[in-house]
Amino acid sequence: MAELKGTFYGVSVGPGDPELLTLQAVRLIRKCPVLAAPQTSSGQMLALDIACSALGEALDGKTIVPLHFAMSRDPAVLAASHKEAVQAVRPYLDAGQDTAMLNLGDVSIYATFGYLQRLLEAEGYPTAMAAGVPSFCAAAARLNVPLTGGMDAPLTIAPGSWAGRVLETPGTKVLMKTGRQLPALLAALEQAGRLENSALVCNCGLPDEQVCPDLSLGQPQVQPGYFTTVLVKE
Repeated sequence: MAELKGTFYGVSVGPGDPELLTLQAVRLIRKCPVLAAPQTSSGQMLALDIACSALGEALDGKTIVPLHFAMSRDPAVLAASHKEAVQAVRPYLDAGQDTAMLNLGDVSIYATFGYLQRLLEAEGYPTAMAAGVPSFCAAAARLNVPLTGGMDAPLTIAPGSWAGRVLETPGTKVLMKTGRQLPALLAALEQAGRLENSALVCNCGLPDEQVCPDLSLGQPQVQPGYFTTVLVKE
């Protein structure tokens, strides 16, 4: 008889506001006895904090597994941290315990879950994904502006480092995780005459949220962090 393994779930918790957790995310977090979440070098577990704000005592008694991911562009370093994270959750899955990995935003968009999912599926573990509210959708709602115009208008989603390659494409541009690239991005927007059509939201839905609805009129007073989204309207 085949040994029953736990399912590894990628559960989206949204960009920050606990009210943006889906009912499916709440159900899976309640259901899974093990919760895995990224932890920074300072000990912060933001995705877990968001879940705690939404569910409170429902998390009592659950096993919490911190996952440490390298902030590096070196493929070898990144691969090593992904394998280490798999090793951290594998014992619980082998014990038949369903495990939810909590992910900011939506689990299908620039999410680390996908790397672990691929490794675990290759070893025969079942996986599943729970969709969530992406940061750029929450940012558009916070700015009270639509992301797209007519039904034929395209929407381009790219990392901040790709700004130079996508600014001239038609439709709205979403530039994600632009923190480090922000000075160069602002310079590129100014040179292209696009500042007045651009807005910025950092840490959307979190206590330290920053909102700049028109980058030609005002820009962040302090250097925004990793979770910075810039919207460039056509």
